[in-house]
Amino acid sequence: MQYLEGRKFVVLAIFLAVALVFGTRLFYIQVLDKSYKLAADRNTLQRIVQVPYRGLIYDRNGQLLVQNTPVYDLMVVPREVKQLDTLRFCQLLQLPIEELRASLKAARAYSRVKASPLVQNLSTPELAAVQDNLIDFPGFSIKARMARSYRTQSLAHALGYVGAITPAFLEKPKYAKYLPGDNIGITGLEAFYESTLMGRRGVQYRMVNVRGIEKGAFRGGEFDTLSVAGQDLHTSIDIELQKYGEQLMLGKRGTVVALDPKTGEILAFVSAPFYDPSVLTGKGMGNRYMELLRNPELPLFDRPLMATYPPGSVFKLVNALVALQAGVVKPETPFDCNWRLVRCTHRHEAPRNVSIAIKNSCNPYFYQVMRAMVLRGRSPKRAEDARLGLGVWREQVMSFGVGNKLGVDLPQERKGLIPSPEFYDKRYGFHRWGFKTVYSLSIGQGEIGITGLQMANIMATIANRGFYYTPHFVRRIGNGGPLPQFRERHYTAVDSSHFRAIIPGMQAVVDGRGGTGEFASLAMFGISVAGKTGTVQNAHGPDHATFAAFAPANDPQIAIAVFIENAGFGGNSAAPLASLMIEKYLRGKVIRKRWEFWLQGSADKFIRHR
Repeated sequence: MQYLEGRKFVVLAIFLAVALVFGTRLFYIQVLDKSYKLAADRNTLQRIVQVPYRGLIYDRNGQLLVQNTPVYDLMVVPREVKQLDTLRFCQLLQLPIEELRASLKAARAYSRVKASPLVQNLSTPELAAVQDNLIDFPGFSIKARMARSYRTQSLAHALGYVGAITPAFLEKPKYAKYLPGDNIGITGLEAFYESTLMGRRGVQYRMVNVRGIEKGAFRGGEFDTLSVAGQDLHTSIDIELQKYGEQLMLGKRGTVVALDPKTGEILAFVSAPFYDPSVLTGKGMGNRYMELLRNPELPLFDRPLMATYPPGSVFKLVNALVALQAGVVKPETPFDCNWRLVRCTHRHEAPRNVSIAIKNSCNPYFYQVMRAMVLRGRSPKRAEDARLGLGVWREQVMSFGVGNKLGVDLPQERKGLIPSPEFYDKRYGFHRWGFKTVYSLSIGQGEIGITGLQMANIMATIANRGFYYTPHFVRRIGNGGPLPQFRERHYTAVDSSHFRAIIPGMQAVVDGRGGTGEFASLAMFGISVAGKTGTVQNAHGPDHATFAAFAPANDPQIAIAVFIENAGFGGNSAAPLASLMIEKYLRGKVIRKRWEFWLQGSADKFIRHR
């Protein structure tokens, strides 16, 4: 009996010990360990991200270019869909039945009790056709959100477009705050200023039951945060000038870039062929994007930033300035128009000085200028002498913002090419080349390549007599100014006094008798234009035409560069186009309509040639 009494106390002790262990463990789980509480909260809390309004984009005169427009997504909760009449539903939405089945399958895979998008980017008219009939289709609802829309049919390459973020983007730390399905700037200003335009997201926490049905705010909204709208961008683009430039380039391939040389602000940015930016918005955007991508004319290719061309005779201005700085020529230095060195484009008066050589675009003159710059009186047969001289020449030339990226506020800029001695070493072998290998650089031909933006910047630099501001599109962000890097002056390696020596020759190109750019003259309006024509050799077809200028010559307000593929002599096509743009910008209107008809005729010839 005593033995049984002892066993009773042992069993009681065991039960007490087990109860103590369970009690301690429950205390730890319910009070000390937060992981179970978090898991429970996840089942009862719903985190709702509030996407802010994206910043708007304006032109320099306050005209709205890009705005936010409401679009609508058709949402579905799969569990609530009952006896769906698929035929009627597909007719209502003009949706293929296979696409409907695939979308419903994806929605069920995501969640049977939570809403997910079935059809996105419904416009207001599409919504009107659907909304009144939704009562017959339980489980479906409409969710409104904001999407990009455009108030202009121009400037697509600079504005860029917005699209859904891709898995590749989401893997990058830079985009850690984004969620699948979020919109993001893909190209253009939308991409470069993404962090400025997107604003700051807000978060709301809502209580939900086990079926996902909302039951109200969590703790009265104590942990909610408000979204902050993105900042607006006020660009330097003159949208009327932009439209006019695109009108003049219709049917052509090439670039037109216009700058304000005093600030570096971009006034017009034409990449031809172009497209309507609204094409890359709304339902079916992916299909339309693929159509543009497959177009043999490459309308998505941003030519002013990404196409590099030999600049042709426009580059003679840079070579003249570099030689003047080096002291190997003076403004009054004469050279013969010796066709045994290199052919000239036409017969002309003897180039007694730099100005006359620029006016008549004398190839032999600039051949000899380049030879003096590279060889410095040394033997043209010694490869090492040419190698050293070319290195010095290249360093001076690159100070004009060529051969490197300028740093414009757009992605995907290319730096172009100013060939170095190492470039020729790799191509021909060390000490296996000399001045005769590189002489074509003297007239802007050969291996050299610059972009349309760089060519316009060269004109802005000459207009400023030796310095430039980095070209940029955005002059104000919100209530502030441009980014700091766009307020900094960049000086060339050439003294300002030498720029004064070439400008009379540039004026004579346009305003002088017999100048190669006489079709660009605005003398009838009392406006002196300083410019230079160019004709770029093309092994694959007709030559390319180019012209670059600034005006007025004594107080420059616009610098412009035009490059038209397969258009022949620059003075016949690129020069009149540039002068019409200058007239439009400086006078606000164009009265020389005959040149518009002339350029349209050039477009017709261009289309027939293709």
